[in-house]
Amino acid sequence: MGQAPVVYGQSDRPPRGDYARAREDYTCEQNWQAYSAQDHDTYHRLYQRQSAQLPGLASQAFIDALPLLGAKECIPRFDDINQRLRRATGWEIVTVPGLIPEVPFFQLLANRKFPVTDWIRKPEEFDYIVEPDVFHDLFGHVPLLFNPVFADYVQRYGEGGLKAARLGACEQLSRLYWYTIEFGLIREGGALRAYGAGILSSAGELPYSVRSPQPQRLPLELLRTMRTRYKIDSYQQTYFIIDSFQQLFDLTEQDFTPLYQALQGQPEFAAGASMPDAAGTTNP
Repeated sequence: MGQAPVVYGQSDRPPRGDYARAREDYTCEQNWQAYSAQDHDTYHRLYQRQSAQLPGLASQAFIDALPLLGAKECIPRFDDINQRLRRATGWEIVTVPGLIPEVPFFQLLANRKFPVTDWIRKPEEFDYIVEPDVFHDLFGHVPLLFNPVFADYVQRYGEGGLKAARLGACEQLSRLYWYTIEFGLIREGGALRAYGAGILSSAGELPYSVRSPQPQRLPLELLRTMRTRYKIDSYQQTYFIIDSFQQLFDLTEQDFTPLYQALQGQPEFAAGASMPDAAGTTNP
């Protein structure tokens, strides 16, 4: 779940959302008055459930930034969040009706604008939803945009995405988005914690990603990550770990053109594929 570009072609039904109200760049106005009491209640219950799980599982940077979303008893007004977000990192959130094509998505990120879907899931979708809704986007993604280093990484990703689109490498780059911004893990104080939005907004995957012995967890390495397919309909079988947001930013400071060239003709890794390490053993 999330705005990762390659996800767009993997749904078996058209995207949800009223695209007739979107501008040429796919943004629109948040119609806050249109939310029903049930919509606000759904958001509040989701917020309560997820925030209660965060201690010991989520990145402290995320926990510290979460209150900056503001209202938690109802769906926040995006304009209110933007007043704080612009002051903190120069970012803003913009409303979109749902999933958008990859190039407009990259353009928004490159201009420090994060697209947030404004509709919310139905009560019967409380535990699982295929596409990102306003809870996933706000709760999962926006808090870390208040972190200057992570916010710079997301902008750099958008700039890199525009280049990848020109080079025909969006699929490879989308895997980096998936395994960092959506499903990334980080070591903080020697402990494993989640920072990816897809994990942080999921009641089941948050404890699974950090504590379960089932998935493999590998240090983030760009070529390995961009060769690894991922799951959109189940918990991840592989997670990639960083030691800091600065490390993540520094990894993406280089020109990716040689990486895309190195990936040509290389076989992909299945989502749960293990790979021998230097000692000849298998991870994990």
